[in-house]
Amino acid sequence: MTASPPTGYRGIFRSTEYRGLFAAQTVSMIGDQFARVALAVLVFDRTGSPAWTALTYGLTFLPDLVGGPLLSGLADRYPRRGLIISCDVLRALLVALMAVPGTHLAALCVLLVAVQLISAPANAARGALLPSVLGEADYPAGQAALQSVTQAAQVIGFAAGGALVATIGTSGVLLADAATFLTSALLVARLVRHRPAATEDGDDASKATRAWLPDLMDGSRLVLTDARLRALVLFACVSGFYIVGEALAVPYAAALGNGAIAVGFMFAGYAAGAAVGALVVARLPAPTRLRLMPPLSVAACAPLVLCFADPALGVVVALFVASGLGSAYNVVASTTFVLTVPDSRRGQAFGLAVTALKVSQGLGVMLAGLAAEHIAPHQVVGLAGVLGVLAAAAVAHTWRAADGPRFALAAQPA
Repeated sequence: MTASPPTGYRGIFRSTEYRGLFAAQTVSMIGDQFARVALAVLVFDRTGSPAWTALTYGLTFLPDLVGGPLLSGLADRYPRRGLIISCDVLRALLVALMAVPGTHLAALCVLLVAVQLISAPANAARGALLPSVLGEADYPAGQAALQSVTQAAQVIGFAAGGALVATIGTSGVLLADAATFLTSALLVARLVRHRPAATEDGDDASKATRAWLPDLMDGSRLVLTDARLRALVLFACVSGFYIVGEALAVPYAAALGNGAIAVGFMFAGYAAGAAVGALVVARLPAPTRLRLMPPLSVAACAPLVLCFADPALGVVVALFVASGLGSAYNVVASTTFVLTVPDSRRGQAFGLAVTALKVSQGLGVMLAGLAAEHIAPHQVVGLAGVLGVLAAAAVAHTWRAADGPRFALAAQPA
């Protein structure tokens, strides 16, 4: 790791390797969003069933709960660049098979689950590789830029996906998604240099020879027994509360007397706030970032409390923007988590943390949907804000207790 001072956003994009990873992530993320829309349209056209459509959409997220803990450790056992390339090529082949006209619905679901499972080690490898590419000083800025482009790609993908399906059809969109995976693999292959598999305690032997189960248990034990890592994972889980605003955007907009355009504004409001917040926070000095992490986690939830007043659409969008700004604490939590874990364990630990994040968000979405069957959407969002503030405050207390003298040091003026 380099000990040089941060170079800022202009500096990180001077890195050819980072540009490769950034472009690959952007291309494949937009393609993924297009494919999600295409699959939803395809399944609904074939079955006419909202339940099957929702199930298929859910299958684009659920495999992460298995793939995260079980497959992310591959990023510690094999060279990470090669793992990313292999996963991208394999995903391209599987998505291309999904594009074959007349593919049975059950086969589509199996292929979709396989694609998502393969995503887990690829994402873990990318997350674990980034500190080696940029160094500790520039890593937060690099992660913030990736997080921001992910938010933008989701908005672009969902907004343009329907028009693209209407233009080239569902099979065409799926083939386009397969092409984005191949493009991602090519970018990584050409622009990111080879590094050997992560080693531990100076051992140059390949970790590929180690047993999978001990690696999984060691990674789990590391996260569960380190109080700082546990607290950082809990910070990520706070997102299960403020995601409720996005989860209920459609019924919330309908209750306000607005349609699809209002839903788009709600999604875009949160995404814009999250993107800007991440870019701003990552430029702050490390001690300042750590000092702001607890209050920002509270700030991600607090604006939603005002939804109890049932404000107009413009105010709701502004509240979602404010929530997105507060969610920038995730950049601090995720980068601190990765840098705290030894390089030889980063892939496995990253996968476990992402699994916790996905579980919390999935539970938040599910419980919010159930609650909205009985009470108004604005009340559900407001309640989620209250519970989120309480949860974030409790996690902040846990973090201060776990970090001890290091937190006190970080809290000193820079």
